Amino acid sequence: MSAEEEVLRIQKKLNKMSSGDGTGQEQALELLKILQKLPVDLELLTKTRIGMTVNALRKSSRDEEVISLSKTLIKNWKKFLSGSNKEKDSTSSSSSKKKDDKSDKGKEESDQRKEKDTTDTSDVKVKEEKPSKDVQRKQASFPAPTTTDAVRLKCRELLVAALRVDGKVIDGCASPEELAEELEEAIYAEFKNTDNRYKNRVRSRVANLRDAKNPNLRMNFLVGAITPARLAVMTAEEMASDEIKQLREQFKKEAINDAQLATVQGTKTDLLKCGKCKKRNCTYNQVQTRSADEPMTTFVLCNECGNRWKFC
Repeated sequence: MSAEEEVLRIQKKLNKMSSGDGTGQEQALELLKILQKLPVDLELLTKTRIGMTVNALRKSSRDEEVISLSKTLIKNWKKFLSGSNKEKDSTSSSSSKKKDDKSDKGKEESDQRKEKDTTDTSDVKVKEEKPSKDVQRKQASFPAPTTTDAVRLKCRELLVAALRVDGKVIDGCASPEELAEELEEAIYAEFKNTDNRYKNRVRSRVANLRDAKNPNLRMNFLVGAITPARLAVMTAEEMASDEIKQLREQFKKEAINDAQLATVQGTKTDLLKCGKCKKRNCTYNQVQTRSADEPMTTFVLCNECGNRWKFC
């Protein structure tokens, strides 16, 4: 069995463990040990995306050994990125040397042509030594889903800013950049585009995460108590702070009490006369006791003597 086939086999098992209920951690540890011994290179990492699978297992696992070994594997694989850049630099240097040798051998060419070749070579070196900001961001967030859509990238930046609003960094947890990318990815997966529904969903997450009166939501998301997939679909009521939830509950109880009070106390009137004390200080309630096409039944209470009666 080739290394790629073995990696894909292990990846399939780890995916089930990371999306399950956290069981099978001993088997996960054995699979990670096997994965550590395999000749995994940059090409295999890119093709299989095993890095994302191991990172997902690290987040879902509660086993310290599994988490530690997952971090070690990811750290080792990150070196391939820096290594690939060094190889590009060395390739660039060797190609520039070949150009210099050719220029030395071609003495018959004019001095102007030689100066142009030297200038072109120096430009190549500068471009390769300074990678673009997008490339640096992708390298820093490995392993994580990437996108080139300008709207999605801007939304990810807003989510990162919301997670960093208080400047707190929690050791041992995923970085705000990684969490923001996963949250945006979950929102995008629901709508499949960047229309107004997608933008409104992102805006509501940003507003609630930035809310200084609701630090529990941001902290629970940073420490993993709320997953990106869960936060992506939470309603405004679910994301609200404890204070707002208590106020809403209080308003709800008051509304129920007011409705019940009106039903119990009834309506006072002087149009009805008590048959016992002959006074017109009464309270009545109307209730639909028969079918809908029949008139309501009126229950009357005399506030003076307590006599009760009903009439239709």
